[in-house]
Amino acid sequence: MPLALAVTFVSTSAGTAQSQVPTQSPINVTIGSIRIDPSQPRLNISYGHSDLELEYVRKDAAGATGCTTRHHEETEEANVTPGAAHVTVAGVRYELEQFHFHTPSEHRFQGRSDPMEMHFVHRSAAGKLLVIGVPLRAGASSTVDRVLATLAPECGENVDVHDVNLNSLLPHNHTTFRYSGSLTTAPFTEGVQWFLTGELTVSQATINRFQGLFTSGNARATQPLNGRTVTEVPQI
Repeated sequence: MPLALAVTFVSTSAGTAQSQVPTQSPINVTIGSIRIDPSQPRLNISYGHSDLELEYVRKDAAGATGCTTRHHEETEEANVTPGAAHVTVAGVRYELEQFHFHTPSEHRFQGRSDPMEMHFVHRSAAGKLLVIGVPLRAGASSTVDRVLATLAPECGENVDVHDVNLNSLLPHNHTTFRYSGSLTTAPFTEGVQWFLTGELTVSQATINRFQGLFTSGNARATQPLNGRTVTEVPQI
C-alpha cells in the first residue's frame, strides 16, 4: 500500500498524536533490503532436551463448526518444558516458550516461499519477544518429522513427544537475518525481534500431513518493509 495510507497514529505521554509507520511481519526479504553488519550482537542459543506437548491452537472455539473448520490463524504448537531452552542477545536472556508451524512459509526471500515455516517464540523477563523463523523444505527427514508424526486434533487430546533435542530443530548454517517486526497473528504486536535462518529439510510425508490438516494454509501475507533494512549476522 502507499506509505501515506500505511501510517497509524499513537499518543505520546504528553498527549500529542504522532505518526508511526507500521513495522509488521512477515516480510519479503529482498537483496536491496539486506545490510551486512558483523558488529551486530550475536544470537547465542542454549537449547537442551525437552519433552513436548503438541496442541492444536484454536481461534474459532465459539463457532458451531469450530471443530471441523480451519481458522486461518490456527496451528499446531509445541509447548516446551520451562527452563529447557533460551537465547541471549546483548546480554538479555529470552526463554523459549513454544514453537509452531505455518504453511506455506510466511517469510519470503526474493519472492520465493517454502512449503512450511517453524517459529520459535521466546520471551524476556521484561516481556519482550524474540522469534526465530526457520523455513522448512522437502528433503531428508529431521527431528521435525518426529515432532509432527502425530498431529493434535482440533477438538481432542494433546500429543506428548518425549525427549526432543531442541538444538537439532535448527539448521547447521547459523547465519541469520535480523529485523524488527511483529507477531503474525492477532493482535499483531510490534517490537518483536526476528531472526530468520536458512532452511531445514523435512520429509514430504510430514509436509503433506500438515498441509492436509490446513488445506487453505495458515500463513499471513507479507507486509510492506516501509523502509526497514534486514541485517545479516554471519554466525550465531
